[in-house]
Amino acid sequence: MDVQEGKEKFIESWGKMGGDWGINRAMAQVHALLMIAPEPLTADQIKDELKISTGNTSMNLRALMDWGLVYKQLKSGERKEYYYAEKDIWKVVCQIIINRKKRELEPLLKVLDEVAAVKGDSPDAESFSTTVNDIRKLTHKANQTLDALVKADSNWFTGTFLKMIR
Repeated sequence: MDVQEGKEKFIESWGKMGGDWGINRAMAQVHALLMIAPEPLTADQIKDELKISTGNTSMNLRALMDWGLVYKQLKSGERKEYYYAEKDIWKVVCQIIINRKKRELEPLLKVLDEVAAVKGDSPDAESFSTTVNDIRKLTHKANQTLDALVKADSNWFTGTFLKMIR
């Protein structure tokens, strides 16, 4: 396999993985392309490489910048904007965790905290309360674990992870 085939396979796989996680496939492919690009790319270069529309390219670049995974760079003497991705995979994972927590876990925690206050003496109310509180406890533990992971050093995490799988 040559480098071009490897790049295409990586971009396609990263896009599929993003789609499996509920992330826009094109967004994941833009991210993959920028992660493996040796130099920052223009929006036109990204669009041409991935064969996606200008609007799709622009929308996904904006989303990736909002996630803190892609940055814009201006080169002196040029009017075009260049984009590059964070290449430290630990920082990428932490940014993804932070954003997924903010978009998915924290709203769920808010709802669980609200509905945990439901009162009633019926078996239905007791069953509801027990189930919600069990989910709430687990969700809070997951949130605390993710917070600790984001704050952790990548070397600590790797060492701990390797100990766990041995």
